[in-house]
Amino acid sequence: MVQAKIQEITDRIIDRSGPSRDGYLERMRNATSKGPSRAHLSCSGQAHAYAAAGVDQAPLATGVGGNLGIVTAYNDMLSAHQPFEHFPDVIRAAARSVGGTAQVAGGVPAMCDGVTQGEAGMELSLFSRDVIAMAAGVALSHNVFDAAVFLGVCDKIIPGLVIGAQAFGHLPAVFVPAGPMTSGLANDDKAQVRQKFAAGEVGRPELMAAEMAAYHGPGTCTFYGTANTNQMLMEFMGLHLPGSSFVTPNTDMRQALTTEAARRALSLSALGNSYTPVCDILDEKAFVNGMVGLMATGGSTNLLIHLVAMARAGGIMLTPEDFSEISDIVPLLARVYPNGLADVNHFHAAGGLGYMIGQLLEGGLLHPDTKTVAGGGLAEYTQEPFLQDGELIWREGTKESLNDKILKPVTDPFQATGGLKRLAGSLGTGVIKVSAVKPEFHVIEAPARVFHNQEEAKAAFKAGEFTGDVIVVVRFQGPKANGMPELHSLTPMLAILQGRGHKVAMITDGRMSGASGKVPAAIHVCPEAMDGGPIAQVRDGDMLRVDAVAGTLENLAPDAADRTPVTADLSGNHAGTGRELFAPFRAAVGAADDGATVFGW
Repeated sequence: MVQAKIQEITDRIIDRSGPSRDGYLERMRNATSKGPSRAHLSCSGQAHAYAAAGVDQAPLATGVGGNLGIVTAYNDMLSAHQPFEHFPDVIRAAARSVGGTAQVAGGVPAMCDGVTQGEAGMELSLFSRDVIAMAAGVALSHNVFDAAVFLGVCDKIIPGLVIGAQAFGHLPAVFVPAGPMTSGLANDDKAQVRQKFAAGEVGRPELMAAEMAAYHGPGTCTFYGTANTNQMLMEFMGLHLPGSSFVTPNTDMRQALTTEAARRALSLSALGNSYTPVCDILDEKAFVNGMVGLMATGGSTNLLIHLVAMARAGGIMLTPEDFSEISDIVPLLARVYPNGLADVNHFHAAGGLGYMIGQLLEGGLLHPDTKTVAGGGLAEYTQEPFLQDGELIWREGTKESLNDKILKPVTDPFQATGGLKRLAGSLGTGVIKVSAVKPEFHVIEAPARVFHNQEEAKAAFKAGEFTGDVIVVVRFQGPKANGMPELHSLTPMLAILQGRGHKVAMITDGRMSGASGKVPAAIHVCPEAMDGGPIAQVRDGDMLRVDAVAGTLENLAPDAADRTPVTADLSGNHAGTGRELFAPFRAAVGAADDGATVFGW
């Protein structure tokens, strides 16, 4: 039985989304009725589509089996995506084993926020999500596929692929992860070396050695940032096979799950008796389940933007209030770095997503009756995959946490509410992640130091200008100003100030990394400074208040509202490292509250 408040929030989303959702589903039904155009293509068109298919050429031209489109984010610079290099071969073989075929429909770009932190490339990061969605649309636009598999993992890639998949929502879609890298240097130890480097206590050789020990092989980074939050969502929302998110790359289990994902995608096509298009899986209940998972795991703040954009691609309208109300009633069940010392491999070993989903179902906090690629309801996601005599099977997962420092039952959570809190007040609206913030830092009142970019803030720190309590304001970092970069490179500096005993917080219209959290940060502030929001009226020395308990964000200066908002010369941010190519995105993008997307839903 679903708790009354969860049902109330779901019903409100359904009512709010009615016209847009109905219109979207009507388009998908029309596309379903037309079917893939493969059989209707001209002989020349079909020859173009099958010319390089090798042994699959004849089955494509004359057979009746399903054809599976592969949309891949493979590149070999990103550790999380490098394992995808050989996935198409596995998928093609799996399709042939059930009488079908598979073709790489196209690739999508995949950039690493870890590489671009603090660099100009980060200003392309958020916009890359919408580019990925468009690239996925191009890949599937040949309309010769009966189903699709999507190979992606990291920060903007999964949201972009989900948006693209929903443009072809009449097709079944299975998302196929690559898995996390094996555990290396503990994330907390790595963070301590970063802080020592920022304080000048160790040199670059020590820093480099620590980073290479932490990021040491193929797979996703092991902390619980945006990439691994994405993987959690794909299970909670029914787009992964059960238990597949956190299986490491280059293992027999990883290959078996990839093989089964391909077979399952074809089995869900309209050619069989189990037709399950992705538009039916990603309904309002699925997105509520995703939000519950986000709160229960203390996931990345980036998903407050991405989930809104993903939902709107299917005609579903989410608001910040939905997230806040769900956070108020969903307990925090997991402690994974940065909310604890464990990494995702430890989390998986302790019971992982299967245990969490079981607990949340028992607590009435999830909708059990959503459609999934596994074929049944969400209860199937309490199961774990095993290899038995070389065959992939699922068994019921653990009912008990195998490490109560990492996972807790719903009856005895780490904290009674989720990890995210909405803020509103005279500075506008924003959000704060409190799951990793000590209670004594949930309310910070301190004078402002205002900067128009993160380099200015770092220079002030190096010059020794921070000598007491401070709220660092970094503005003109919103989507319209410069693409809303993450400001994670400020984390070591802020943590050092906090460690010195100062009350410290940050306020920004930009983003922070999914891996940040020990220093309170009010982020995604709307309206952004570029739009003349109240954050553009703050002056050095204004007394500000960030209150994660009351949910307020205030400028206490009595004359603040009467000031003319400042402007900034941003011309230096609009060229170089590809930024000039994204001028149309900056001109068209919406607010963070609306998903910071260029699409006009």
